[in-house]
Amino acid sequence: MKSNILTIGAAAAMLTAMSSCSENYWNDHELDGFEKPVITDVQSVDYTLTAADYSTLASNSTNKALAGDALAAQLKAVGSQGYFTDQISAREYVPALLSDPSFPYFTLTDGSSIKLTYRTAVGLPEDVQLAAASSTYVVTEANYMTVWNSDNDYVNAFAPSKPATRFIPAILAAQYPEAAEGDLVVVNYQQADVEPVFNATPEPDQPGYQLSDVIAGCAKGDQVDITGYITAICTSGFIASDASGSIFVYMGSSFDYASYNVNDRVTISGEIGAYNRGLQVNGSSATIEVTGKGEYTYPAPVDYTGAALDAALSRTDNEPAYYGTVTGAVKVSGNNINIVIEGAETAQASIYYATPEQKEKLADGSNVVLTGYFIAIAGNRYCNFVALDIAPAAAVAAAPARSRSVSIASKDVNTMYRYSSGRWSVASDITVLAHSDYQALGQSYDNLTDDSPELLIPRFCNVNFPYALEGDTRYVVYNYYASSATTRRCAYLTFDGSEWKLDDGIISETSQFVRTGGKWIYDPNVTITLPAGRGIEISTLYFQTCVDWVAANIDKPTGATYVTSYGNNEYYSGASAYQGNVDLRAASARAQYAAGYEGMTDDEVVALMKKRFAEEVFPAALATLHPDAAPIPGVEVIYTINFTVYSGTSTAYVIRYRVSAPHTFEFIDCDW
Repeated sequence: MKSNILTIGAAAAMLTAMSSCSENYWNDHELDGFEKPVITDVQSVDYTLTAADYSTLASNSTNKALAGDALAAQLKAVGSQGYFTDQISAREYVPALLSDPSFPYFTLTDGSSIKLTYRTAVGLPEDVQLAAASSTYVVTEANYMTVWNSDNDYVNAFAPSKPATRFIPAILAAQYPEAAEGDLVVVNYQQADVEPVFNATPEPDQPGYQLSDVIAGCAKGDQVDITGYITAICTSGFIASDASGSIFVYMGSSFDYASYNVNDRVTISGEIGAYNRGLQVNGSSATIEVTGKGEYTYPAPVDYTGAALDAALSRTDNEPAYYGTVTGAVKVSGNNINIVIEGAETAQASIYYATPEQKEKLADGSNVVLTGYFIAIAGNRYCNFVALDIAPAAAVAAAPARSRSVSIASKDVNTMYRYSSGRWSVASDITVLAHSDYQALGQSYDNLTDDSPELLIPRFCNVNFPYALEGDTRYVVYNYYASSATTRRCAYLTFDGSEWKLDDGIISETSQFVRTGGKWIYDPNVTITLPAGRGIEISTLYFQTCVDWVAANIDKPTGATYVTSYGNNEYYSGASAYQGNVDLRAASARAQYAAGYEGMTDDEVVALMKKRFAEEVFPAALATLHPDAAPIPGVEVIYTINFTVYSGTSTAYVIRYRVSAPHTFEFIDCDW
């Protein structure tokens, strides 16, 4: 019996060389002395999960089935938050990820091992995960009609006489008839600060306000003065329309789109530019003034069929914006949102810098009717549209014609609602960032990136909740952009009496997974590294847990004072949350609590502190921080911790524990 062990590349080359044989070749012939190749790829890999890996893990079909309906929201939150929880553990949910074709090492074969480093939340309230996994409901025009009890005299917003809190519970009850206790939903709506005036004569388009007639005849390089209306808005600019036509006014990433409204009267003085075969006003250098409100009468829209958009790709001149409609299937890829149109060979409609409200209506795979302005062509394929209205295709086909609503200034609002005791109400302890909040935090887009949440979320709370009392807590929900995708996250904060502090409870853990019998299984041995230094979250967490244990179990019952007045160091075993190490200086121990070491030499003091740390204090801290640790039949579960001791100089050591019973850690050895 011979075994041919090939690398994947070698096997691929062999298969390519034999590709001229018929598909039944291997069935019809046997080669003397030759057997089918066995492809093996055995490796030992160290790997740290990325944001994309958590997302893949949460969307994996095997994991979805494992979570079921009961834990579906918690699994979704792991994908967006980027850490495991008590309900969704790495031990149970990582194996499916390691076999997922999206995982970099999914081709590894039996005998391989992956030492995986990942993030786990310890002790966070469940609402953190539920808020991160919450869905969004955008209040619709039909909802506003119900609020104002009219198909004609209504505004697409709530107002002082029609408060959102009065109407949204009923809207959600109708939308989510199967809601369960504790469910959370973000409701996105518009809020007006003044009352609308219905049936009033609109400000006339008459002498004193005359539309210009320049857009249709303008060309790149022209200096123009436009008097017209804002007729559509995106996050990088707006459409201006006068008596002759429409044009895109490009404002850039700093554009505060929520400060402008459709039907605003506007005057613009600036230069005409061009981009991707579309004319546009260079808004950054133009003078723009909103002069009031009126009501623009839209022309009949062009029906942009697939053939019509294919034909548009051949244009060579820079052209103004054209008002039209597109019907098709939404295709979302990261921040790119396209509409695939039946009958189009090449062209796709592309939503140009969609607002968050528009994105909520553009679910991947849904069929919609887009009404808006065709402004440019990108990549000789994508026809850029600034959206005015987006509606489900079925609803548009069935809906009767109706009157236009009144236009009124409003602001975009996000509010979290919780289902409890049979009704929906505002979750008053949860804040959801809206467009104006991201702008106030200096963000170009409605999301946070990189490490900005750690800096900006506490700053947001300090500004918006200045009267908080010590011990108050707050949840802040925000959009997070990473790896070309935007996810919802939730931060949990506590007020310490002077400022808000993030309380993420995140620790870094390392576990081993091995592939055997064609499957990945959890090897429960855990390695934890506690770097020395101030303000290192994981080290502070573990050593503060040691200090707290000494305070509660030694100092309080005996009257000893091993814990310092600052509450972040103890000299019973030497744990220092302040420095992120173990302080084994005998002199410092005596200085803190001399009675505890009376009559002992320095060596005896150090030996006693080591014994207490290894066999008493640190095992108690591990039990607190790892309550799910338990023996596994037939497997020895070992926790290995790398830490630093300070005794005048800093020295790194390794200590090991065996899990001998549920959340019970038995000291094995330490190399000190």
